[in-house]
Amino acid sequence: MSRISQLASDAVALTSGQPWMQGAARRLPGTALAVLVALAATAVSGLYGGPQLLYALFFGIGLNYLSGEARARPGIEFCARAVLRLGVGLLGARITAAQIAALGPVTALVVVGAMAATIGLALLLARRFGLSRQQGMLTGGSVAICGASAALAISAVLPRRDDSERFTLLVVVAVTLFSTVAMVVYPLIAQTLGLPPHLAGLFLGGTIHDVAQVAGAGYMLGAQTGDVAIVVKLLRVSMLAFVVMALVAVLRARGVDGSEDGAGRRAPLVPWFLWLFVAMVVLNSVGALAPPVQAALGDVARACLLVAIAALGIKTSFAELARCGWRPLALILIETAWLALLVLGYVVWARG
Repeated sequence: MSRISQLASDAVALTSGQPWMQGAARRLPGTALAVLVALAATAVSGLYGGPQLLYALFFGIGLNYLSGEARARPGIEFCARAVLRLGVGLLGARITAAQIAALGPVTALVVVGAMAATIGLALLLARRFGLSRQQGMLTGGSVAICGASAALAISAVLPRRDDSERFTLLVVVAVTLFSTVAMVVYPLIAQTLGLPPHLAGLFLGGTIHDVAQVAGAGYMLGAQTGDVAIVVKLLRVSMLAFVVMALVAVLRARGVDGSEDGAGRRAPLVPWFLWLFVAMVVLNSVGALAPPVQAALGDVARACLLVAIAALGIKTSFAELARCGWRPLALILIETAWLALLVLGYVVWARG
């Protein structure tokens, strides 16, 4: 850490007449720290298996004592905000309009309806669990859409509170853990019920939170099931932009502005990273992104989210996470079970 800090100090001295380079140099120590944590998480995940995001979060929390380091703070904040938003925006490179259209209107209606019902349940139960509606939106959106990625995107536009970051991290931990369990359990349910590949894919893609875990569960049952599961999951991911834009509009209508930019100014109704998300979907849909480019952008998106999670972990301690209590975990568990029962009920009915 001291070596990185010295390099940053030298860089600032060499670029004294160029403010943007000074800013980059100030962010270097904290950014390098978050990248190092992300690389360590990737290495451990590759060696022993398990979700990279969860490793990055826990490793980051282990370095929480560095969050008070003045030289590290600018880079950590940069990764937790700007790099996070870039990663969410680049997720659109995975999606094409043709993939969504191939599902057919009935499947799309079932998936979107189950998502809406899950978010509605979260908003309804949030008060009963002693949480705010905005916290209910965060838990419901993460379960209904795409797990940790949705939690990070939604938290980026919610009003900032003292406990915002630790609550977001608790949601990330919970949805990642439940999604990991679902990756193992849900294929067994599909096999026990004797679901055909297209309905098994709908069940898995419509209920498991993380894209990678959807792929793992789907291809466990065969190529056809895996293909259907991935496309269904991408439909859920594609709804992220619409849900976040709708949330920003509702907050603005209620006079709550949670989407301020780094200078404290009122941000636009549609944040820049959502425009990037939509642009990626459009470019991919018209064939402007060659497969290698699409794969590379997907890797960059994943890397950005991993670095952002590492930075958020560095800013949080286990004690702070524990202060969130058991209620958010219980609410996320109920939402996860609700989403699974809704989709499973349809596929059992459709099978006849």
